Amino acid sequence: MICMTSSISHVELPHSISLLEQMASKSIEKGPFTYVHSGAGNESTLRANEAAFEDWYIVPQYLNDVSFRDTSATLLGTTFPSSFALAPIGVQSIFHPEGELASARAAAACGVPFIASTLSSYPLEDIAANLGNTPRWYQLYWSNDEEMAISMVRRAEKAGYSAIVITIDTSLLGNRERDLNNRYSPLKLGKGAANYLHDPVFQGRFASPPSADDPEVIKNIVDIIFNPSLTWENLKTIKEHTKLPILLKGILHEEDARKALHHGVDGIIVSNHGGRQLDGCISSLEALPSIAEIVQGKIPVLLDSGIRRGSDVVKAKALGADVVLLGRPFIYGLAVAGEQGVEHVLRNMINDIDVTLALSGFASMKEVNSSLIRRKK
Repeated sequence: MICMTSSISHVELPHSISLLEQMASKSIEKGPFTYVHSGAGNESTLRANEAAFEDWYIVPQYLNDVSFRDTSATLLGTTFPSSFALAPIGVQSIFHPEGELASARAAAACGVPFIASTLSSYPLEDIAANLGNTPRWYQLYWSNDEEMAISMVRRAEKAGYSAIVITIDTSLLGNRERDLNNRYSPLKLGKGAANYLHDPVFQGRFASPPSADDPEVIKNIVDIIFNPSLTWENLKTIKEHTKLPILLKGILHEEDARKALHHGVDGIIVSNHGGRQLDGCISSLEALPSIAEIVQGKIPVLLDSGIRRGSDVVKAKALGADVVLLGRPFIYGLAVAGEQGVEHVLRNMINDIDVTLALSGFASMKEVNSSLIRRKK
């Protein structure tokens, strides 16, 4: 595939995520690249997320008919053709001018479900318009301004999003040392303000239309994003204002999985925010099996953080994940070649999952179980 970007042109995109990552580092400025590439603290959790997959071996079983393969999964009425979706990543315009719109079009071209972030560079309605009939969920940072949170949920419902993903591991922003060293914060630059600027509740609080160029407007947004007072009881409020399924993103502890079931949550996303929030915490994959054991299939269990290739998806499935979410790799594609770059990453992942499934000796992702893998001794 021949791609064009502002900094790299007429370059065939690599099939290796590590090489694409290197290209991305040369395609965009240091601040944006570090923002997506880095983690919190000394980044031990960031490293652990990928390393955790290397702790497991696939043990294939051969002489099975794998001439026709099914890599799909269906949960909450949404079909994931290749058992993965795009994770909610905000401020995508810092990687490419078209940001989430380019990623959404690539997702639509590949039939990959898309999760839109509260902190997107374009309004959730515009993102939905670029997804066509592709399934989409909306990720909510539950603001300390409850009226704002409810307004965004209602807008998502109206725009055709079929589930709400509430991120629960952001009571405060993680201590992201590399971003702090760079003095780089896209939020403070107004890059993730679109959903606020286009929200009727937010607009109604200003005498004139709010703008991302107004420091007071941006300060107002930054001041209400995080909600350290949020508790399990607050889930009742969202349930009262939407009929959409609710998933909690950021579950790592078994007790939180039990509480999620008790409070009637519709799905769990095992996640440590890609290592960007609490450094030194457990990797997502390490946390997965015990949470899946507690859930026992009562609600869907998803996983993000550390997914880089098809074998990661199959291993996660074997350890109890119904579906996984892909994050940094598609952003590297976006940074290098916009929509074409994202589509390149998605098609590579689709193919890699399919090949890995077949070479593991399975014809369907639904058949994958713990017998497929063994832990490294």
